[in-house]
Amino acid sequence: MLTSAAFSFTLRQVNKLPGPAECCERGGRTYGCAGQHGTRLARGGAAARERGHMNPQRIVDMASAFYESCVLFAAVDAGIFAALAKKPGSDADAIAAACGLSRRGCRLLMDACVAVGLLEKEENLYSNAPEAAAFLVPGSPADLSGALRYNRDVYAAWGKLAEFVRSGRPVERPETHLGADPERTRSFVMAMHHRALGIGRAALDQVDLAAGSVILDVGGGPGTYSMLLAEKRQLARCRVIDLPAVVKVARELAAGHPAGDRLELIAGDYRLMPFPPDNDAVLFFGVLHQETPDSIRDLLRRAAGALRAGGRVFILDMMTDATRATPRFSALFAVNMALTTENGWVFSDQELKQWLEEAGFTEFSCRPLPPPMPHWLASAKKPL
Repeated sequence: MLTSAAFSFTLRQVNKLPGPAECCERGGRTYGCAGQHGTRLARGGAAARERGHMNPQRIVDMASAFYESCVLFAAVDAGIFAALAKKPGSDADAIAAACGLSRRGCRLLMDACVAVGLLEKEENLYSNAPEAAAFLVPGSPADLSGALRYNRDVYAAWGKLAEFVRSGRPVERPETHLGADPERTRSFVMAMHHRALGIGRAALDQVDLAAGSVILDVGGGPGTYSMLLAEKRQLARCRVIDLPAVVKVARELAAGHPAGDRLELIAGDYRLMPFPPDNDAVLFFGVLHQETPDSIRDLLRRAAGALRAGGRVFILDMMTDATRATPRFSALFAVNMALTTENGWVFSDQELKQWLEEAGFTEFSCRPLPPPMPHWLASAKKPL
């Protein structure tokens, strides 16, 4: 296999491009390096093409990008970051013993974590890098390890992307993580819970509701957004609709949350059941990207009917612009949804605006959440 380094050397010989050190010495101005060679083509590629040079570095990096994802998933699952949080400055053998891993496998994985910046190594002693300490240690305030398990679980589906392109059908049964497989269902719901804990901090600041309000959370999954919102805004009641197997896990989470007693968990298929009336707000958080345009229109019409006059609908989702290729993550997420759901996709903000207006809503707004969240929060009002 021709390695990334071999490609770089070959192209420098052919095109007389500067190597990494020389590129940095030039301040990155010519080739867009800025000391970050993995991304230098992002700014320098256009200039190089204008001079007739083509560099395959980005393609080579892309072809092996899944190596890093698998290193991350394996280290989280193995408990390496948690073990190093307890005993920083440990050698690989000590971590292998603590986590029940093979010595060889643990050492190779930990060295790979050092290579990608997740761990730090001094002589033969390892510690969590600052980002890993902040985001990958279970129980830390900004822990993402639970949320990342969703990415791990859909990894196998991404390996069948060519199969989806040929058939146009999802490569795994959506029912698998919605009740058919109890273990996968629980893993999915808990991953959505952990993801919502992170996203909710940014999203719910923008959901302005009066104390004592009643909300309807359609497809609310673990009920996390509703619980956070009930606590933050002193809501009177949050009605959460989702499938029976999902609601079963949500009940466990609600039992341990201070606002859990304000949740009314309703087991059922939101596509088929009537919405309870007299709500001050309706939430569609991470729901509409699995629905067809006709289904979205129907859900928004029913949301309008379930709202009191002056109530608002809030939609948290990935969205694209009219090209369907920007933002980058939204375009990729559309593929993810198509791989795992029958009608999954990502719509544009303008499509959403049109559907809301057709349902009778006014005062449409749509804004991105702050990085690193790739989500957008839209809202609209039911007229008085």
